[in-house]
Amino acid sequence: MEIEKKFLIKDLPDLTKYEYVDIQQGYLSTSPVVRIRKKNDRYILTYKGGGLMAREELEAALDKESYEHLLEKIDGHPITKRRYLIPLNKYTVELDVFSGHMDGLIMAEVEFPSIEEANSFNPPDWFGEEVTEDRRYHNSNMIFENPFK
Repeated sequence: MEIEKKFLIKDLPDLTKYEYVDIQQGYLSTSPVVRIRKKNDRYILTYKGGGLMAREELEAALDKESYEHLLEKIDGHPITKRRYLIPLNKYTVELDVFSGHMDGLIMAEVEFPSIEEANSFNPPDWFGEEVTEDRRYHNSNMIFENPFK
């Protein structure tokens, strides 16, 4: 089960002091969500169930050749982003700086072990508007065009 909240960013922290991973991902299906992802040199196939804040998530490893084969079959554009990993108390903020056709979008996700913790989370001052319930901010809905330009 994946339980996460999504936020826009009001004030970007100094990102030079944080680790990051480069991500490219594509969607073979958006209902249900079936995603392929390259995360640095790891390749992953992911199934995500329905829901906005809490939903089922299953992952399986892929090899590079399978990823590249499936990448030719995705719908729309691949999503490309640099994900910074920022410690925040007992959580990790995954701050995504998008490039490619979504260039300019910066968004943070925080994952939680329970719905209760997610609902009681107080975001830091540098977070902006919460967009968890806004489907436009789900990567699977960004594959055809940038809805924010």
